[in-house]
Amino acid sequence: MYPFDGIEMGLGTWSWGDSWYWGYGRTHTSQDVDEAFQAALDAGIVLFDTAEVYGRGESERLLGRLVKQANQPVRIATKFLPFPWRVQAGSLTKALRASLDRLQVDQVDLYQIHAPLPFRSVETWMDAMADAVEQGLARAVGVSNYNLEQTQRAHLALARRGIPLASNQVEYHLLERGPERSGLLDFCQANGITLIAYSPLGGGLLTGKYTARVAPSSLVRRLRTWRTRRKIGPLVAHLHTIGAAHGKTPAQVALNWVICKGALPIPGAKNARQASQDAGGTGWRLTPDEVAALDRASDALS
Repeated sequence: MYPFDGIEMGLGTWSWGDSWYWGYGRTHTSQDVDEAFQAALDAGIVLFDTAEVYGRGESERLLGRLVKQANQPVRIATKFLPFPWRVQAGSLTKALRASLDRLQVDQVDLYQIHAPLPFRSVETWMDAMADAVEQGLARAVGVSNYNLEQTQRAHLALARRGIPLASNQVEYHLLERGPERSGLLDFCQANGITLIAYSPLGGGLLTGKYTARVAPSSLVRRLRTWRTRRKIGPLVAHLHTIGAAHGKTPAQVALNWVICKGALPIPGAKNARQASQDAGGTGWRLTPDEVAALDRASDALS
């Protein structure tokens, strides 16, 4: 289903323009972002996921400039966050038009509700999303961080307007397998809904880079990952062993595991090296036995 036809992986752009959490301006610059974008295109990655809140709109502005300069078609996904003060359904269309201005396009390939904040119903926002499609502002619509029940309601509400729910973007990786256990992944696959996996490398923990003694540079990320870093060693060892058999890194194995599960990973990339490494997770497949072995290693952490 469009916008995912022929796509195994996209690229997440939260770090593009975000200085508070990802250190934009310190750990990476606009030049790094430019090079990451081109490296992704060179590797065959053409789907880029952003949001109005990433870097307070800077991620959209950076992506828009790069897309305008690209010499090939690029698919853009962005998101609307239903803040408490956005009580009118028309606020979605207003926000989408602002995103289109920052992105310098007339239409996005995928527009998503960023989170199911409780101030308006699922059905209210799905009607607004359907309006966006009918007005030609978005080619397809999806949701993000919706649980199984919310996804079912979104699917039905859009179906009443004759519009498919294209996707649900949730955290999904070897350290977070909630979408499997809740039945969300199965429901999406049974109904033609693409499950987009954000943070598919577990915030970098599945790269093998971080341990109990080696922490991320950001204080927030150090605190968030402390417990997991203490116990992740055996799983990372499995990633190394399996990767050696394929000539792949632990990160590329972790990304391929997501693909083998039937989801679409959108790892982030601050620079060209990271974008190229991310792309190495595509174009091949783990064996069923290797997937099962990683499942067991993941289960052992619970």
